[in-house]
Amino acid sequence: MDRIPLITGDGSLTLVDTRTQQTYHSVHGAIAESEHVFIGEGLHRLLPLHNELVILEAGWGTGLNTLLTVITAEQQCKHIHYTAVEPYPLTGSETEKLNYCAILQRNDLQPLFLLMHACKWETAIPVHRFLTLHKMKTTLQKLQYSRQCHLIYFDAFAPSAQPGLWTKDIFTKLCDMLLPGGMLVTYSSKGEVRRNMEAAGFTVIKKPGPAGKREMVTAYK
Repeated sequence: MDRIPLITGDGSLTLVDTRTQQTYHSVHGAIAESEHVFIGEGLHRLLPLHNELVILEAGWGTGLNTLLTVITAEQQCKHIHYTAVEPYPLTGSETEKLNYCAILQRNDLQPLFLLMHACKWETAIPVHRFLTLHKMKTTLQKLQYSRQCHLIYFDAFAPSAQPGLWTKDIFTKLCDMLLPGGMLVTYSSKGEVRRNMEAAGFTVIKKPGPAGKREMVTAYK
């Protein structure tokens, strides 16, 4: 799989998948988008309510959401068990080009960022005192997930590129994985996406989106 680095609006890098012409993060700002959608509307709302949080990310990609999650966990001194689902992992050379720690002025986390990508798959590994990472190299359709989680970061490529991941069946599967009161956050607010979420049993709320996007979605079980 060919992926080309691209500088986004806030100076942080994303990758362009040349097969689908999809970017892994918003061209308006990779870090800004992740902080707004997944951290601001997801993690910041649930982490204060729990001593420990269980997160599932669908579409791990660059690992940016995990890095930002670690920073928040440090700030609140809360432990997170983080399962990352990704069928097409980055190579080591692709990972080394990503500049998130530098842009965040957290160069001390660069070894952790590289470790997260290099560590073993299919095994829960305590990569940080506040984060246990369990990477699963599989698709959502084939995912076998035994835990129930509090929060799902749904960060797949856009519905136009991966329509099979934004269906009622997928959202039903994810809803079943959530604890009561659990939450799914995603950047897409397309009408068909919202209807599929609602048909799967979610209560869907539109929220203001990050730069370059009018709306995003939070969905509650």
